[in-house]
Amino acid sequence: MSPNQACATCSTGGLTAPRLDGKQEETRIQFSQELLAKMDRPGPRYTSYPTADRFNEAFGAEQQIQALRQRAQDGAGASRLPLSIYVHVPFCESVCYYCACNKIVTKDKSKGAAYLEVLAKEIDLVIGQLSGREQVTQIHFGGGTPTYLTDEELDSFFGLLRNRFDIQKDGEFSIEVDPRTVDAQRLSALRQIGFNRLSFGVQDFDENVQKAVHRVQPYEQVKELMELSRQTGFQSVNVDLIYGLPKQSVKSFERTIEQVASLKPDRIAMYGYAHLPARFKPQRRIHDADLPRGGERLGMLSSAIDRFIANGYRYIGMDHFALPDDPLSVAKRQGLLHRNFQGYSTQADCDLIGLGVSSISKIGATYAQNAKTLDEYTDFVNRGDIPIVKGFSLSRDDILRRSVIMAIMCHGRLVYESVEIAHLIDFRGYFSQELEDLKQFEREGLLVLQSDGFELTELGWYFVRSVAMAFDQYVRRDQTREKFSKVI
Repeated sequence: MSPNQACATCSTGGLTAPRLDGKQEETRIQFSQELLAKMDRPGPRYTSYPTADRFNEAFGAEQQIQALRQRAQDGAGASRLPLSIYVHVPFCESVCYYCACNKIVTKDKSKGAAYLEVLAKEIDLVIGQLSGREQVTQIHFGGGTPTYLTDEELDSFFGLLRNRFDIQKDGEFSIEVDPRTVDAQRLSALRQIGFNRLSFGVQDFDENVQKAVHRVQPYEQVKELMELSRQTGFQSVNVDLIYGLPKQSVKSFERTIEQVASLKPDRIAMYGYAHLPARFKPQRRIHDADLPRGGERLGMLSSAIDRFIANGYRYIGMDHFALPDDPLSVAKRQGLLHRNFQGYSTQADCDLIGLGVSSISKIGATYAQNAKTLDEYTDFVNRGDIPIVKGFSLSRDDILRRSVIMAIMCHGRLVYESVEIAHLIDFRGYFSQELEDLKQFEREGLLVLQSDGFELTELGWYFVRSVAMAFDQYVRRDQTREKFSKVI
């Protein structure tokens, strides 16, 4: 990309951003205030397409059973998609004000044991629709706070998964960890249970920010846990960060970035805070006046990318970074990157079974979501019903658009012929209006249209969600996007 392409909409007063290829050059990408105002709108993160807000109640347990049985009928051949499992543990001992996850704040640890009993019943309901002991290559425990459960409870439940499924020895088995809930002994126990990957929720190391979001955890504590994780033999450690939190500034967040980089986690996920207090009650404790605005948020993002690259990380896309020899970086270089409900992944397109309150499953061309409240979820399972309350059956058009959007999100480029061969369409004819809309993105320096496809520029990667939205038929039909976070 030439500097002229990057600066197509430059004006005085714009922000600068680093080159995403890590090259140290005097010419830096420019963001004009006009471009920021135009692009910093709400939009999906595209961990799925169609997005979860499109799920409907016409899809229920009966449709999910049909999808599971169809998978069973596909047999065990090479054409069957690999299987991944997500387990949602909704409990937390205290509330973090920024959190938009499905959670239950309680210190009553007996709730964890009761919940695991219901989870075990759900597993049996699901397995009853499958054939034999399915091979599982990936397991992820999320929350809430999975480490709310005791080591004995986690060990027992992981053993149950081993008993019900054929867990592959070379698989990825990860768990989200609140640093305030673990010590050396607990990390050792998690490794012995079978987890080989950790994800520490850090968000920010600045004390004022931590107090503003009700999550205080010193840098020294996380540093010690990172060192212990390596000594204990975990294959990979991820750190989660959030920019756009109350009391944050570009300068304060730069300090956090340098501290995180000094810890050398294998991967970093850095999300933009979505302030939606009308939907998420804990966020009402955050004062609007304390939140950084669009220009500051973009300054945090661009500075973070600059500093992570300077510290040897590769920018994977949108919100992920990884060390050069991490499998995520390798997948990005080889064009094998994927995206799922956990973000960017090396795991190829797979079927996903979601277990627990609010979990989402992906089986074949369907999505299905469990009941969102603990009482409703428990009632479903105790009646012997798979606890699906809504979902979505993808049409041929949905599957086509999903492949286009995921190519944009993962690779930043699209070759028309590859889509035409896979989906038996004429790309230029099918997406004539979308391609016309892309011309505006080209004029703004976000992408380059070519005779055989298009490719994002370095500037365009910052607004990849905006480009992907051009192919989202639901967003195109419904311009109301308040339910989504902002692109920056």
